[in-house]
Amino acid sequence: MPGQLWTIWWAWVVLGFALGGLEILAPGFIFLGFAIGAALTGVLIGVGILGAVGLPALILIFALLSLAAWYLLRAIFGKRPGQVKTWDRDINDNP
Repeated sequence: MPGQLWTIWWAWVVLGFALGGLEILAPGFIFLGFAIGAALTGVLIGVGILGAVGLPALILIFALLSLAAWYLLRAIFGKRPGQVKTWDRDINDNP
């Protein structure tokens, strides 16, 4: 149905921005992959590539795009191979 909210491109883009705002409140690349996936889904609907698909297909595409974005973010900003985090000082130690 063309009147459903999930078929409107800007609703997906707004969801992407809202999830991006949540990422600012809870940093750690938790919501950023979902934000990128929602924005890309909105762009694909807006240009007409996903014009006539139903809600289950849109949710699947959103999930796949979010997963791909998360893997890309993890590859770019994640811990590098061989990198080990070490602590030389404890927060409870006296100065």
